[in-house]
Amino acid sequence: MVGGLRAELHRYCARLTGSVIDGEDIVQETLAKAFYALGLHAEAPPLRPWLFRIAHNAALDFLKSHGQRFTDAVGDFEDVAGFDEAPDPAVTRAALARFLSLPIAQRSAVILKDVLGHSLAETAATMGATIPAVKAALVRGRRGLRDENDEAGPVDAALRARLDLYAALFNRRDWDGVRALIGDECQLDLVSKAARRGKEVGAYFGRYEKADVSLRVARVEGRLALAAFVGDALRPAYFILLSWDGERVVGIRDYRYVGYILREAEVEVL
Repeated sequence: MVGGLRAELHRYCARLTGSVIDGEDIVQETLAKAFYALGLHAEAPPLRPWLFRIAHNAALDFLKSHGQRFTDAVGDFEDVAGFDEAPDPAVTRAALARFLSLPIAQRSAVILKDVLGHSLAETAATMGATIPAVKAALVRGRRGLRDENDEAGPVDAALRARLDLYAALFNRRDWDGVRALIGDECQLDLVSKAARRGKEVGAYFGRYEKADVSLRVARVEGRLALAAFVGDALRPAYFILLSWDGERVVGIRDYRYVGYILREAEVEVL
């Protein structure tokens, strides 16, 4: 039921939080809440608006719990001069992190209307706002997203070296060498698919023995990660995040089964 909506939900949540990684966490929370709530309904509500409303509230809760600024959903909506029904191209080109500079009402309005193409009525319903309030939020949010610049920070040389080693062993199919880097209690998260811990992580590499996948170090939203290339593709299909304790890997988050994330991510292959 949600297969066709999941990528769209992620686009919304990723821009609300400024992160494709946090956005996917919120999508999973949204679907878990919806699955539970379905049992309380005599019949399923209209799926798309219902899920977006749950995602909107889940994202607000996430932002507040993480101390993010500009999370007050109530804004000053008196001035609607200059509203244009047509989407603003500058919004669709804006980097995810730029959206965090906007108050949440403006952020939500421009994502729903300009990025996802929702109608004014749909946008208002998701936000729990009036149409005039949405128009005002759009005017101010579009203005706030223009002429922003983002610069990448320096690369952590020690982490880069560890990731280079992992990728080199992986690409040589030196599975014994890769497994030697894995901590005894390593936690594996095959996002949206499965979770493993400790010895059970070994089967994860067994699957890659048969896959035509190579890894390269990349920067994803400013974080060092491993970009996964399938076959001779020139662009990565997904990415993997590793957590380290010294020289041992203690956490693996593999986004292989949610490839839509990479369409939204800012990725620089190093």
